[in-house]
Amino acid sequence: MIMLIPKKIQAGDHIRVVSPSKSFSILSKETVDIALQRLSKLGFTVSISQHASVMDDFGSSSIEERIEDLHDAFADESVDNILTTIGGHNCNQLLKYLDYNLIKQNPKVLVGYSDITALANAIYTKTGLVTYSGPHFSTFGMKKGMDYTIDYFRQCLMMEDSFTVNPSTHWSDDEWYLDQENRIFHENRGWSVIQEGEAEGVSIGGNLCTLNLLQGTEYMPSLEDSILFIEDDYLTFPENFDRDLQSLIHQSAFEGVKGILIGRFQRKSGVTDDLLKKIIASKKELRGLPILANVDFGHTSPMFTFPIGGRVKMEASKGKSSLVIQQH
Repeated sequence: MIMLIPKKIQAGDHIRVVSPSKSFSILSKETVDIALQRLSKLGFTVSISQHASVMDDFGSSSIEERIEDLHDAFADESVDNILTTIGGHNCNQLLKYLDYNLIKQNPKVLVGYSDITALANAIYTKTGLVTYSGPHFSTFGMKKGMDYTIDYFRQCLMMEDSFTVNPSTHWSDDEWYLDQENRIFHENRGWSVIQEGEAEGVSIGGNLCTLNLLQGTEYMPSLEDSILFIEDDYLTFPENFDRDLQSLIHQSAFEGVKGILIGRFQRKSGVTDDLLKKIIASKKELRGLPILANVDFGHTSPMFTFPIGGRVKMEASKGKSSLVIQQH
């Protein structure tokens, strides 16, 4: 597949906020105000899609309304980049109805994570357009602990050069939106080496249970020559993560996977380093693959932005682990 890298974001750009999953209306006024102020300070103008705040019994607008907003964001020449509101549960409803030719003819940065994994990987698979796993609009409404997130947002989306991702100094998985002033941050002791080795390849993935929704469909990205990024939130638990990972391993092209990075788990999940090592060790298909865990992406903060469909290089070794985003 020919890699189609969208034009980089720059100061003065117009960002359109869309809600492919949960409605914009679930965000507090404080979160919205902080996000708008922060994006304005970064030099962007922001508009909200027409149906972003519509909410039905399932927490989102209708399929038709979400499709209309996405098509309008890609087709509107005044819109430079697209930022998702937040995650949710039903983004995969949209995949059959998207106009992939429209998207390919109007390549733009699309960034989000969690449930957006389905949309981002499907668009890459169907068009070759590199999409991005990174902060939502709502993430920019986080008052504290945003420096790392913004730094790598800039490096991935606003700069052309390859860059090295380093571990954050501190991390949090608290419900920050409930009390912005009283946050709990933990010292980061670095990424965990589960299995040593080096690899480079195409970066694929995001939220594991959402990526698995694409299995057996035309929207599932190729795992050939890939570096897998996988993570999950507090709704997972060790046995569930184990079977979700096993399901991905059962994909016919899994032997094309060159390495795996696992995002930091929220503490409520119960997935500890010790249990994760046991899960990995139980799967002979993973033997020989470099695997890093507790990496700064997914449902803890801060997070770095990485390309879906770009190229990366990883090294997992005691005291010398690294991740280089080569093409993005």
